[in-house]
Amino acid sequence: MARVLVGVKRVIDYAVKVRVKPDKTGVVTDGVKHSMNPFDEIAIEEAVKMKEKKLASEVIAVSVGPTQSQEIIRTALAMGADRGIHVEVSGKEYDLLQPIHVSKILSKLALDEKADLVILGKQAIDDDSNQTAQMTAAMLDWPQGTFCNKVEKSDAGLTIVREIDGGLETIKTKLPAVLSADLRLNTPRYATLPNIMKAKKKPLKKIAPKDLGVDTAARIEIVSVVDPPVRQAGAVVPDVDALIAKLKEGGHI
Repeated sequence: MARVLVGVKRVIDYAVKVRVKPDKTGVVTDGVKHSMNPFDEIAIEEAVKMKEKKLASEVIAVSVGPTQSQEIIRTALAMGADRGIHVEVSGKEYDLLQPIHVSKILSKLALDEKADLVILGKQAIDDDSNQTAQMTAAMLDWPQGTFCNKVEKSDAGLTIVREIDGGLETIKTKLPAVLSADLRLNTPRYATLPNIMKAKKKPLKKIAPKDLGVDTAARIEIVSVVDPPVRQAGAVVPDVDALIAKLKEGGHI
């Protein structure tokens, strides 16, 4: 049976209205509700379902981030993961952390933990990079199944249905592999109170990137963060001629 490594990220809750800092160096995070990245919840759910079907022997939740990331790992443990690993990165170093850094950490952990499968959310809702799963697969030289809509065990490995622009694509891949979860892969379960209590007793190991031999030095500089432009009000025109005139007036045609 497979050992599954799942990445979980602490992000600003999807229901919170994000505000830009006055100095435009980033967004306000102090005193703001955070939660697990929704796509990572789907990834955890898929791994736990595999364990319930006896397709996986162990589910390991990994989070890279500040001390508060341990809360997200505990949530994953309450959902059914067996143990957690917290790779602590904080302060300015975390603000400038990029997917390539996380990919290096995950690929090293996948080898150290002898994982057969890495499942990640397709993207985080804070930076929307959609890069970590692909780069992790490249660093490990493992096959990848991205934007997973359905995952099934087959004799040779996995049969994966992917969401693509034109519809759905079915592929087959061998293990070990890296998967990224799309929105319609499953519906994550809620962590029950008894499981939340049990999660407090599950093992959670804390390490630093340097323990894995990973350099997290910044590769970018944040120049400015600004609010998106306010959408202009629409207008109702009486006929096609008026519409064309308006478009010409705005320089659109």
